[in-house]
Amino acid sequence: MAAALIWLLVVCLLPGLRKRRDHSVLTAAITISVALTLNIDQIYVGLDSVLGGRNFVDLVANVSMVVGIYFLSRAIIRAATPDEKVEARDTTGMILLAVVIMGLAASFSAIVTQSSSTRFMVDYGDQWSAALYSFIQFLYIGYVVGVTGVTCFRFRGYMLSPYFRASFTLIGIGCALAVLLVSLVLVMDVLHLQGHLEAMRSVSSIYDAAVVAAMAFLCIGLAIPPVARRILRRKQSETEAELVSDLTKIWEKTTNKRQNVRLVRGTEVISDQDPARILHRMLVEVQDVLLVEPGLGSSLDIHDLNVLNAAENYLAGPVLSKVPVRRRRGSGRYDG
Repeated sequence: MAAALIWLLVVCLLPGLRKRRDHSVLTAAITISVALTLNIDQIYVGLDSVLGGRNFVDLVANVSMVVGIYFLSRAIIRAATPDEKVEARDTTGMILLAVVIMGLAASFSAIVTQSSSTRFMVDYGDQWSAALYSFIQFLYIGYVVGVTGVTCFRFRGYMLSPYFRASFTLIGIGCALAVLLVSLVLVMDVLHLQGHLEAMRSVSSIYDAAVVAAMAFLCIGLAIPPVARRILRRKQSETEAELVSDLTKIWEKTTNKRQNVRLVRGTEVISDQDPARILHRMLVEVQDVLLVEPGLGSSLDIHDLNVLNAAENYLAGPVLSKVPVRRRRGSGRYDG
């Protein structure tokens, strides 16, 4: 279920691939999706048998997870934080990630395994090397998502766009659930080392629910901005097409009598431009005609005046929307 949720997020992000300059969230989502998919029993056993039945797929999945979590965190923090310094290369974070990967590889190599196991920590978690293997991974994940969650809650109030506020709120909740998940894993590791298997199984049921809940909140939060933007762009296109259609009648009625104010001759050349440019050009030419020959204003009825007013208000909107969506400087670009 967790793998399906994150793959759905990938699907939501794919349509804006060409327009988006920053692909870090998509890259992170794919990496995490691969990590979760590798943990599906049938896939795990099939791939691990090809690699000699030594559980190397578990190591690959866990390394993919920490790499994906790191890049996802960086993308979210860049989008939420008004500080331009976060745009700089995160040398410290990359070094920490490299140390974690080396720690995972070293501790994994010390685990004594017999064959492919779809319950790796259940079967081998009584070994100190396996506990260390789990501790390294989840302490790192807990730290990264904890910082990410705090950042989301700290800066969500600076965002003017409602869907950005909703997005970062859900991501923050997802991060809080992920920290709970990490705590449960660490508790299970300690219980396993001490031989309290029944207590460990009791905690594992809470862990299963926390995994799905954390992924659900994170995926929905990350999917909101790209989906909302596509919906808004579609509505914007429909509005522009309707305004252009209504304004064309007024444009022809007024500029036909004073064609010298037209920047182009005829509607054919204008129609090659995008609707926003067409709307702006026709509105300017209509206003020029009315300025040069005020008497033509009497030929416009209430409907025409309402159309002109609607076109003016609509064109004023994009100017305002170019202001950053937060009250303070920030990128807000994790969705592209």
